[in-house]
Amino acid sequence: MSDKQIIFSGIQPSGLITLGNYLGALKNWSELQDQYDCFFSVVDMHAITVRQTPAELRRRSRETMALLIACGIDPEKNVMFLQSQVPAHAELTWVLSCYTMFGELSRMTQFKDKSARYSENVNAGLFTYPVLMAADILLYQADLVPVGEDQKQHLELTRDVAQRFNGVYGDVFTVPAPYIPKVGARIMSLQEPDKKMSKSDSNPNGYIAVLDSPDDIMRKFKRAVTDSGSEVRRGPDKAGVNNLISIYGAVTGRTAEQTESEFAGRGYGDFKLAVAEAVVEHLRPIREKYEALMADRAYLDKVFETGAARAVQASRRTLEKVYRKVGFR
Repeated sequence: MSDKQIIFSGIQPSGLITLGNYLGALKNWSELQDQYDCFFSVVDMHAITVRQTPAELRRRSRETMALLIACGIDPEKNVMFLQSQVPAHAELTWVLSCYTMFGELSRMTQFKDKSARYSENVNAGLFTYPVLMAADILLYQADLVPVGEDQKQHLELTRDVAQRFNGVYGDVFTVPAPYIPKVGARIMSLQEPDKKMSKSDSNPNGYIAVLDSPDDIMRKFKRAVTDSGSEVRRGPDKAGVNNLISIYGAVTGRTAEQTESEFAGRGYGDFKLAVAEAVVEHLRPIREKYEALMADRAYLDKVFETGAARAVQASRRTLEKVYRKVGFR
């Protein structure tokens, strides 16, 4: 590694990345890889807080890694790995759990949300997984962590735990700061444009998946909620149209003013069709690269193997330091 600052980010192995994820975050990650030393992990250990089918989890982990590469994240420039292949994540989690307060975990809003959603399986992992998240970050001495609104509380906990440990043992961990990216497109649901586009939307017409077929993309945009008007322009009462203008701008490079001018005098039908076609063309190379990667099993195996080896090497340095400090060495 160089003198560049270090970024860590983890992604759940859902095998599904929405247009919102891509335009709001992943598209910018390809720029980060030249400015920072980046660790990108498919966090399959986090996934098992909810019951998984083993074969499906393995498949989705591969699909997620292939999708990241297809979206422009380069395994030559970054350390890209599967979390469960790096034992130090579990090992550091136990140590950090002894420096994390019960009350801190009790206040995590995501635990409350998820325990309500998965009431039949409120397991201890669901309660303590913010400690695993802290270990993910601190293992690599990350300076910066890209976080959305829903993860800010977890990063604050990570910072608190790192400072608590450092207060006892000296400067062991880098205390990470949130990475505030240049403003990525904020993409909203096509069906409820006052809500963020999300793969957990109960209505599949609300989101575009990066791997959706062109026919599905066209259909979803045709059904996108707008308003009772017909003029393609931004406005406080035009959330659906505002969202479509944002999407069109993100995939074509046009400003909102240019879009309004281009579609002056044309109705929503024409505009939705144009947005759909632009998105289809923008995502086409990603879909094609993804399909090629999934067909090349040997290449993906090599990416996992090489990434794990590099992550193991980096993580062991931190873990050995921690073990010496607490008296295990």
